[in-house]
Amino acid sequence: MRPILLAAVFALGLAAPALAQSPTPAPVATSASYAEDVASADAIVTALYASISGDAGVPRDWDRFRNLFHPSARLSPIGGPPEGPATVTVFTPDEYIARAEPFLLRGFHEVETADRVETFGHMTHVFSTYDSRHAASDAAPFARGINSIQLFDDGQRWWVLSVYWQAETPTIPLPAKYLPSS
Repeated sequence: MRPILLAAVFALGLAAPALAQSPTPAPVATSASYAEDVASADAIVTALYASISGDAGVPRDWDRFRNLFHPSARLSPIGGPPEGPATVTVFTPDEYIARAEPFLLRGFHEVETADRVETFGHMTHVFSTYDSRHAASDAAPFARGINSIQLFDDGQRWWVLSVYWQAETPTIPLPAKYLPSS
């Protein structure tokens, strides 16, 4: 019985990549004006922060933002009341734009302050600590947190597959290991 079970588990493991994949739209070609944004893992993370950041009333370059994301990409903030259960909401890039744009246009600058990067083959995970300010000149951030960013290198360019984030709260402070080193 054990050899049959092991054979079945092994066969399922070989088939799992094919079973787990769902059809997604073909990636769109990178605009020449945004080619540098998707040339490396560092470049795409830098472009991600830059594309949502700007002074009050300054429109964001949403074409640049959209160009960073794979057609199947999702953005997922963790939220919920401070003392209640956590929730997660999942957005497409366009749904994120529709929801976030009014807030961002009030003035929003987000910068990476530290990161941890792990790569295996064509996948890279970036645990990116951030500070958020209303104006770049603000003395202190109004929010901090961590973006968990999954990237895919298809051999031609880099893609953001997902951004999953949680803001720091009084009950969930940023651990020292994710803060900038002195």
